[in-house]
Amino acid sequence: MPGEFDLIQRFLACFPRARVPVGPGDDCAVLAPSKGALCVTTDAVVEDVHFTRATFSPADIGHKALAVNLSDLAAMGAVPRWFVCALALPRDFPPRELSALGRGMAALAKAHRIALVGGNFTSAREVSVTLTVTGELPHPPLLRSGARPGDLLYVSGTLGDARLGLQLLQAGVRRGAAVRRQRRPEPRVALGQVAARFASAGMDVSDGLAQDLGHLCAASRVGVVLELDRLPLSPAVRSALGPEGALQGGEDYELLLAVPPPRVQAFERACARAGQAVTRVGVLTRERAWRIRDAEGRPRVTPPGFDHFARSGKQIRPDD
Repeated sequence: MPGEFDLIQRFLACFPRARVPVGPGDDCAVLAPSKGALCVTTDAVVEDVHFTRATFSPADIGHKALAVNLSDLAAMGAVPRWFVCALALPRDFPPRELSALGRGMAALAKAHRIALVGGNFTSAREVSVTLTVTGELPHPPLLRSGARPGDLLYVSGTLGDARLGLQLLQAGVRRGAAVRRQRRPEPRVALGQVAARFASAGMDVSDGLAQDLGHLCAASRVGVVLELDRLPLSPAVRSALGPEGALQGGEDYELLLAVPPPRVQAFERACARAGQAVTRVGVLTRERAWRIRDAEGRPRVTPPGFDHFARSGKQIRPDD
């Protein structure tokens, strides 16, 4: 079995050398910000919580670990710059699978021009990948607390695909668009940088629109009228889950954005020019209440979202 430093070198070999004053190999990385304030976030993907090794390839694990963190940067409108990676691996984790995990992470890092500058290795019973990522803010950050009554509510992409992908994986299906959305989410980094010029508030949709919209409304002290029939759904999700099911779907990693009415037309034009799909799904209100309407205007009950500390939190464990 290779030693710790052999594993570190194997993992680092997947990434280009970071152009920073001090990179991997010292006790700390030394960075040189240039564009503005730093935006920092951390998140983890853990075996039997966010993935199983039976249904995710090592490259899928590496991709997803970085993607979920990049999604947080996207929600703030930040430009990705650097990240550090803490890997916890079983002692019998095959070195070739470590290389595959690194390659999956490195491919996404290259696409978003973010550099690995340090990290840590340790042994554990289960695979865990914890990243801390930093981005730069050439403008004020998008916050959850900036929305105002009357702002229009937008979401990017389509909703519910990752939830459907999880159900398919649990049923033994290993291919298809929904399965890919579960294994390899695509962070909306480019959209976040466009939205920062127009939106008043934003966040990423990681725990389901129903839950995450509640967080935005609470932070901004507003209510919402959500038009259920406007939710952007793929044909497969519309058939399998319907709009209510899509509202509860975690791990979409789309962006939820509030845009003031005077900026709406310019925002939609900018998104179209950038090739970023967004859909208006509702309006924020002064009355601090949740209202969901179906296509006929009838009120519907607000469904719950994803909660890591509810029993349903361990969504992927096959025997749950």
